[in-house]
Amino acid sequence: MATSAASPLISVDELRARLEAGDGIRLLDVRYRLEQPDGRVDHRDGHLPGAVYVDMETELATHGEPSQGRHPVPSREVLQDAARRWGLRAGDSVVVYDDYRSVSAARAWWLLTHSGVDGVRVLDGGLSAWTAAGLPLEAGDVVPARGSIELEELSGGIATIDDAESWPARGVLLDVRAPERYRGETEPYDPIAGHIPGAVNLPAGAYLDGEGFAHAGAIREALARAGVTAGAPVAAYCGSGLTAAHLALAGAVVGVDVAVFPGSWSQWSNTPGRPVATGPMP
Repeated sequence: MATSAASPLISVDELRARLEAGDGIRLLDVRYRLEQPDGRVDHRDGHLPGAVYVDMETELATHGEPSQGRHPVPSREVLQDAARRWGLRAGDSVVVYDDYRSVSAARAWWLLTHSGVDGVRVLDGGLSAWTAAGLPLEAGDVVPARGSIELEELSGGIATIDDAESWPARGVLLDVRAPERYRGETEPYDPIAGHIPGAVNLPAGAYLDGEGFAHAGAIREALARAGVTAGAPVAAYCGSGLTAAHLALAGAVVGVDVAVFPGSWSQWSNTPGRPVATGPMP
């Protein structure tokens, strides 16, 4: 989709032009999949020139008790140390990408944006869009000089488990998992199947076009079908908090603020006493 200067997305053509102009963009490769959480091998085999590998499990998440969910947010200190490893300095232009629908790239975008880093953008279409344009990749590790960026405490755009429970009474709570997981017909990862009572199902495919995001009008229509109206507070959850950040990125494309419940269903289903709903949306 076409993106504007204010968009959190950046097209391949714009990124290529800025790199050729020597704009000093910091590229972050955030490849991660459930079936292959460590993307280092793929990164070494080929990445955008100059891109630094970002590890989802150790740099964009922390790990503790199941009641915290599968991908709790890292502390400011952990994220800042990682960002310095990536070479980030105050004022840097940052572009993140991955090789699957920008889901993990959106996690990096969300964390950095809400930690005080301005203008972080996501490569629309990710690695596949870059290679489809016939642009070159680089092999091997990229180890930049250590950065000095100072991050803020994560603030804004985040919902707690208690917020998620009360959210449907005052706004729209979106569940972006597959419909069968929302309905409680199957649950491949967590101990209980179902959804948070009052949540509305909006699968990620509703606002995507292949590996990239759909055009802005289609994103707005998808949100409207899910009950999002002007001024309504919106929050999102998924299985472990990653796709919820992806929806927050889609919302940002069309000017809709979406808070993320990072613990998501993995935290909810591991917390005794939380109510569970099953079946289709009313």
